[in-house]
Amino acid sequence: QVQLVESGGGLVQAGGSLRLSCAASELTITTYTMAWFRQPPGKEREFVAIISWNGGTTNYANSVKGRFTISRDNAKSTVHLQMNSLQPEDTAVYYCARYHAGSYNYWGQGTQVTVSS
Repeated sequence: QVQLVESGGGLVQAGGSLRLSCAASELTITTYTMAWFRQPPGKEREFVAIISWNGGTTNYANSVKGRFTISRDNAKSTVHLQMNSLQPEDTAVYYCARYHAGSYNYWGQGTQVTVSS
């Protein structure tokens, strides 16, 4: 079954860290730009970070710049999101997605991140 599977979410105190992973199953991601999004409770889904197919280019939402780092391991078909200095406003369901031809055409099911104050 073609899918992206996120993992690594959980409950953490403010100031803590989490590392999210996105693994591809029966889906090629090694030649595609990949991104992380999040959806806070009661809000719209928003962009978090993006990485080019070879990891050479990354970009971040202003709200996470300097705290989050996106990376990838193409040999393992995985993408990661290292999240440091987490704050309660980072609480959300986090999704990874594959970008192709102007749209995100594959999404994972999401992983919950909850940051307590």
